[in-house]
Amino acid sequence: MSTPVPSALKIEGLGLQIGGATILKDVDLDIAPGSIVGVIGPNGAGKTTLFNVISGVARPTAGRILMSGDDITRTSVPHRARAGLGRTFQTSSLFPRLSVLENVRLAAQVSRGGSYSLLRFPKRSDAATAHALEQLVKVGLTHKLDTAAGDISHGDKRKLEIAVLLATEASLVLLDEPMAGVASGDIAGLVGNIRDLQRETGCTVLMVEHHIDVLMGLVEKVAVMYSGSIIAFDTPAQIMANPLVQSAYLGKPVESAA
Repeated sequence: MSTPVPSALKIEGLGLQIGGATILKDVDLDIAPGSIVGVIGPNGAGKTTLFNVISGVARPTAGRILMSGDDITRTSVPHRARAGLGRTFQTSSLFPRLSVLENVRLAAQVSRGGSYSLLRFPKRSDAATAHALEQLVKVGLTHKLDTAAGDISHGDKRKLEIAVLLATEASLVLLDEPMAGVASGDIAGLVGNIRDLQRETGCTVLMVEHHIDVLMGLVEKVAVMYSGSIIAFDTPAQIMANPLVQSAYLGKPVESAA
């Protein structure tokens, strides 16, 4: 009998209280390896806070987080990164004064056991640089290799963040509103980049996105958050037909839809 493959991410009874206020409550989530899952919910539902807890930026006050079967609930942000967790933020986390290439090859340098020291950049002919260039080809940014990251468009910054994730070879990727601020003409290309990220690496993608129509066409399952809890987790079609979800987005008390 074959050994069951552990979930890419499993969250059990996750809670977070700050100053007596409940931010997350009894969050359960089980995500299969290699899937693309969306997280939606009204403003203030706890979506970014959930990402902060998963990535180690915030520590939960209850529950646990398992990544590929390993308990990472109390581990550090660097430990989670080494274990294969990558994340983008609502606002860009790039190095704005470094070039497009330098941003990606720095990530490649670290993924190969190097450091984030800006004094130890690899040469343009080494393996880390070659790996970085491969990722920039995939996202279509080779024409801006020497441009400072802070000088490229918002849509290109999002593409660059995808290239950085590709360079780190993360197995679990958290994308926090990747379409935010992106021009409408650039959204299709970015969606393609996310699909390619998953297809090329086999990674698991968990993403928060306010462009519901875009999200529903990209993900396999959707988790809906409301007041710090997950009230539904299903396929896009089932989520759109769920009266509980409709009630949450219409601003009515969720209990009334039960």
